[in-house]
Amino acid sequence: MSTSTVNNNTSSNGSSAGDAVAANGASMSNLFTTLLVAQIKNQDPLSPSDPSQFVNQLTQLSQMEALQKLATQGTSNASMLSSLQMLSLGAQVGSTVQAQVAQLNLDKEPVAARFTLASNAAKTTLVLTGADGSEKRVELGQRSMGANSYTLDPVALGLPAGSYQVRIENESKQVTPLEVVAELKSVRLTGDGDALLQLGSFGEVSAQAITQFKGRSAATGNS
Repeated sequence: MSTSTVNNNTSSNGSSAGDAVAANGASMSNLFTTLLVAQIKNQDPLSPSDPSQFVNQLTQLSQMEALQKLATQGTSNASMLSSLQMLSLGAQVGSTVQAQVAQLNLDKEPVAARFTLASNAAKTTLVLTGADGSEKRVELGQRSMGANSYTLDPVALGLPAGSYQVRIENESKQVTPLEVVAELKSVRLTGDGDALLQLGSFGEVSAQAITQFKGRSAATGNS
């Protein structure tokens, strides 16, 4: 009967101690230590617990707390890096940048485009797909490995104003991203912490799409 009384007391003491510690806002470590002391104090003298079990429990607790601290620190660092990125990109507003784009908003103005080939291409094609699904293929001819440039003139190509999906293809249908050179107009932070950059009138791209910062022109700098 005494053993049963001791076990009941253990449960009662452990529960009340846990509630009291939690109510006072103590850490999980303090709560665990309180419950562990109560468990040792009220264990059955005829069948004592293995001391190694307590050591294992304390080790597991230490490991868990270390992981929690790392996770908290990682979240804090990510937030700090996001803020630093916003400040850095914000300082570049008004400068000229080069960025990869998968979509362009075209009007009448020519677009200075760039693309980088991994190898020589006997046939290179600029493919523009309109919002209605219609496709315009512009043959760019033979191109060499490395950086290439092209001026996309919507008027000369007979393209109506609108939004177009854009890509570069070689004779093997391998796709190369198209890049444009434009002024960085603004930086916007999304709900999930990503930064979106407004490139002139072309639309928004992610910060990862930027391939070059070309600086400000003399006119922009004086203004």
